[in-house]
Amino acid sequence: MTFFVLLLEVINFNGVYINEANGGLMNAVDIKLGEKSAEGFEIPLKNAVLVVACGKRGFVMCGYLNLETSEKMGDAACVVKGIKTIDELLDGKVVGATSEAKKLGVEPGMSGREALGRLA
Repeated sequence: MTFFVLLLEVINFNGVYINEANGGLMNAVDIKLGEKSAEGFEIPLKNAVLVVACGKRGFVMCGYLNLETSEKMGDAACVVKGIKTIDELLDGKVVGATSEAKKLGVEPGMSGREALGRLA
């Protein structure tokens, strides 16, 4: 998660973040998954919204981010495409996953919520 703070030079104001790179707001959301939890981020960019939900063991990301790079870095990650919000990310279907995510039980076709539960 430090990556996003450094990348966008973000300032925190009580759970709403100001993205100084484009003057927009970055929304941070606490996600409850039974007894587990994760953090979600919606980052408005010029032509899209970058959406990612981060658990303790890995993350679910929108198609804006690169699955191949996540694989090279050894991250447990999966991608849900065609979404613009955390709710859409959680309700959408996983279309790809890294080998580390697959080791944790994440598979294409499952919901983003189920995948995040395995990565939280």
